[in-house]
Amino acid sequence: MANCRRVPLLEIFYCSLLFFLHVESESLIAKLANNADKFTIQGKGPGARSAGWKLSEEAVCREDLSRLCPKHSWNNNLAVLECLQDKKELLWNYKLNLTTDPKFESVAVEVCKMTIPEIKECATEELGKGYLVSCLVEHRGNITDYQCNQYITKMTSIVFSDYRLICGFMDKCREDINTLRCGSITTGEKDVHSQGEVIACLEKGLVREAEEKHGAHHIRDECKKSIMRVAELSSDDFHLDRYLYFACREDRERFCENTLAGEGRVYKCLFNHKFEEAMSERCREALTTRQKLIAQDYKVSYSLAKACKSDLRKYRCNVDANMSRARDTRLSYLLLCLEAAVHRGRVVSGECQGEMMDYRRMLMEDFSLSPEIVLQCRTEIEDHCSGLHRKGRTLHCLMRVGRGDMGAIEPNCQKALQTLIQEADPGADYRIDRALNEACESVIQTACKHIRNGDPMILSCLMEHLYTEKMVEDCEHRLLELQYFIARDWKLDPILYKKCQGDAGRLCHTRGWNDTNEVMPPGAIFSCLYRHAYRSVEQGRRLSRDCKVEVQRILHQRALDVKLDPELQRRCMTDLGKWCSEKTEAGQELECLQDRLEDLVSDCRDVVGNLTELESEDIQIEALLMRACEPVIQTYCHEVADNQINSGDLMECLIQNKHQKEMNEKCAVGVTHFQLIQIKDFRFSYKFKTACKEDVLKLCPNIKKKVDVVICLSTTVRNDTLQEGKEQRVSIKCRKQLRVEEVEMSEDIRLEPELYDSCKQDISQLCQNVAFGNAQVIECLKENKHQLTSRCHQKIFKLQEVEMVDPELDYQLIRVCKHMIRRFCTESEGKNVLQCLKQNKNSELMDPKCKQMITKRQITQSTDYRLNPVLKKACKADIPKFCQSILNKAPTDNELEGQVISCLKLKYADQRLSPDCEDQIRVILQESALDYRLDPQLQMHCTEEISNFCSDEAAAQEQTGQVEECLKINLLKIKHEACRKEVLNMLKESKADIFVDPVLHTACALDIKHHCAAIQPGRGRQMSCLMEALQDKRVRLQPECKKRLQDRIDMWSYAAKVAPAEGFLDLASQVMTSPSKNYILTVICAAVTLLFLMGLFCGRFTKRVTQELKDR
Repeated sequence: MANCRRVPLLEIFYCSLLFFLHVESESLIAKLANNADKFTIQGKGPGARSAGWKLSEEAVCREDLSRLCPKHSWNNNLAVLECLQDKKELLWNYKLNLTTDPKFESVAVEVCKMTIPEIKECATEELGKGYLVSCLVEHRGNITDYQCNQYITKMTSIVFSDYRLICGFMDKCREDINTLRCGSITTGEKDVHSQGEVIACLEKGLVREAEEKHGAHHIRDECKKSIMRVAELSSDDFHLDRYLYFACREDRERFCENTLAGEGRVYKCLFNHKFEEAMSERCREALTTRQKLIAQDYKVSYSLAKACKSDLRKYRCNVDANMSRARDTRLSYLLLCLEAAVHRGRVVSGECQGEMMDYRRMLMEDFSLSPEIVLQCRTEIEDHCSGLHRKGRTLHCLMRVGRGDMGAIEPNCQKALQTLIQEADPGADYRIDRALNEACESVIQTACKHIRNGDPMILSCLMEHLYTEKMVEDCEHRLLELQYFIARDWKLDPILYKKCQGDAGRLCHTRGWNDTNEVMPPGAIFSCLYRHAYRSVEQGRRLSRDCKVEVQRILHQRALDVKLDPELQRRCMTDLGKWCSEKTEAGQELECLQDRLEDLVSDCRDVVGNLTELESEDIQIEALLMRACEPVIQTYCHEVADNQINSGDLMECLIQNKHQKEMNEKCAVGVTHFQLIQIKDFRFSYKFKTACKEDVLKLCPNIKKKVDVVICLSTTVRNDTLQEGKEQRVSIKCRKQLRVEEVEMSEDIRLEPELYDSCKQDISQLCQNVAFGNAQVIECLKENKHQLTSRCHQKIFKLQEVEMVDPELDYQLIRVCKHMIRRFCTESEGKNVLQCLKQNKNSELMDPKCKQMITKRQITQSTDYRLNPVLKKACKADIPKFCQSILNKAPTDNELEGQVISCLKLKYADQRLSPDCEDQIRVILQESALDYRLDPQLQMHCTEEISNFCSDEAAAQEQTGQVEECLKINLLKIKHEACRKEVLNMLKESKADIFVDPVLHTACALDIKHHCAAIQPGRGRQMSCLMEALQDKRVRLQPECKKRLQDRIDMWSYAAKVAPAEGFLDLASQVMTSPSKNYILTVICAAVTLLFLMGLFCGRFTKRVTQELKDR
């Protein structure tokens, strides 16, 4: 070995003496012992002495001997050497001069005669130059012979007592020692024997160079190799690192008293106690230096190199021809190589994995052990994280800076942090991260106690309990800081990697676990996986089931914090700062981005849109929403949640049950927010998108907003329905889902943006105390329609028009009358629900709240014929024929306040309507006769009279016609012409049909049954029957009926006086509808007959013109 370290022959002599008890050849040992004090020390230095000279006789040694060494050893120079080891210049000179005698090499040859042939490198060494012992020291790990091993081990302690005793070291590092001022190398200078200080100084210089600190000296390569080799050779026994040994003697006794020396055990023990409060700062500094050397060359750790030796060879972790030796031996490379093997499912010995675990924990505890962190993150440490280096606090502080919680971070620092997290791989075992482990211990013990300690699922468990009552603040911060970096490399989640490595290779072109030359960077792999996770069977190239489950788990975690989604944060950094800087609560940032979707830059809008589309398919990704909605899910949606296969059913179930008593505010707000987001793009409604995608492309191209797509499709459906016989262009599955979407949109005015924008001002003024949802705001606007602004009024009218055509879209009606619909209208089509409810309104089984809601809708319908689709259809010919003048003056999209219906009522009294229209008007007359509120003209013109004369009846709201009866009775007192005219119209209408006069009909119901049962109702026939019965003295009517009939006759007489016929037609109508029409017709006929007879018998009254005059 040309460059091997030449171990001084003094060591051979010394070690052979120490080996006394183990060497069988007593003659050899006796010879060595007898000659020990007889050697003539022939040296050129000042320390040469004559034969028989003893160290104990020197003045400079006497005090130390008496203080440190037992008296029986004073006569044996080698015993004194063992005791004093490295005390003074005299001792060093003595040892140095001894090394010049080649006789001591023969001891090694004798003791290790069985071992030397086995080690080829040592067998070829030339004897007599001290190379043999040096070779044996370097290969002592391969020595199996017990005696030789003990001999070399004992002798090694001298080697590391001073760098000058290592032959060749001084020559290689002379220049660097002088430059770094690590001490003198000239015999006789002050502090000649430095007890390892020089090597320690060189090691620190090596560390400073690696960290590129200011003023760091570049150590020559051959000196670097010598330094690292010395550190490697001293790795099994801490006594051999002289500087660390003396720095940590007391700490060793304090913390590692029962730890046996050898095989690096004391080193590991001290490393484990490095951050204890009782640890001395000098020892901590020495330990840190050694750890930094280990980071540069794993062989400096005896236990790690030994435990992983076979695994390194097995998985070819040190045979990369393209890699420099310096990198090949770095701790980070060893960890990455063996971690890759573990993640691929290869077998790595438990002892090696245990050692790796210790050193991964070591890297996470002390950032300074990673030169890249020290170098690249220097500014961040100084600005934000100074003084926090213990127990991984600085590293987590840097992670927090990396998240953007404490200012900006340099890209190189971010990269260094990401690399360190990959090397330490804390995702595989949370205990590697000491700061996280300590912060989350209580949470793990309570929330995750069912998971085996050290299992990778612990981190997932912690994420599941993020922002819950079980989570503590410190754990929350540490967890998010770590997850931020794990989220940026899919491989750092071991469960995800295990389940998806096959899919990633097949679909995303990935390679090995630690291969950085992938087609896509690590952060892009997960995006690739989740794009394939939600593909349909038709689209092909889907993920395996196990991988998809893990992708969903990660998506659920990322939804908790926008910073856990690298793609989202990268593309939306500007928008987050611009729009969402004040949104600091959990989940608020993503909600903010979704709310501002139209305002986002293109890249951000795309990624937010894709994520929202994904949520629509699997709402369980929204972990915070799922937690808030757990009571509702357990009660109403548990089957959907348990069996959901990414179909959007769970969100649909939540929407349908949004107003159940189990629904809490957080869940309701979250569900509503998702609904509001869905209206921005039809793709955000998974079921709607799936059912109607083809229809949208065909019928509504270039339309993106969901509300516009719904309007487009529903308009198409409605038009196709109205054109009887035309085939529906919208598919059946789309029509079904379209119905669901329309109903959901009717629940909250905010889900119809155009309506909401038009009515914002009105809502703030008229409905400020009304909560959104349950269509309450819409109902409030309907009730205050006369106070609405023109634009809002028009929108509400159009909405009511749609709801009346399709009552299923009337959310309040359907909600309030849900049970009544089941009871009375199970066989009715959706569009006929309101008609069915109106027919059963007065049933004894009708729910009062539903009855009240039906009345509200009847009042609405009475204001305009367009809000009554049945009437509009039945009277489509009569309205333009009789009421065109009203239509010509009518405003667009505003109520006609019942004018057209009043017009039709009058024509009904004149018996001029078509049969279908007459039937509908009869129903309206009967309904309005019972409740004056269903006659808007009457209510509008007689408000004051109702308040003055009929307040009690109006307050009762019994819907029995008492208010109308009151107005009729007080007809003579009514002063306002318009109101009097409306009351007179009621009287006129009642002549045409007794059902229009509910008070009279109730009073005479028995008499009608007895005397008029055979007469069909309508056209005044039953009323005429009763009047004839009243005049017939043979017929005895019920007293109440008789009284009411007489009152009606008086009213009609008064009406005839105050409201004479306005024309012949009106006169004829009055005669024909009069109860005394027979008498009147008889009188008219008699008068005409008399006039005819007079002309016949009395001749002409005019003078006859002569023929002559005619011929002129």
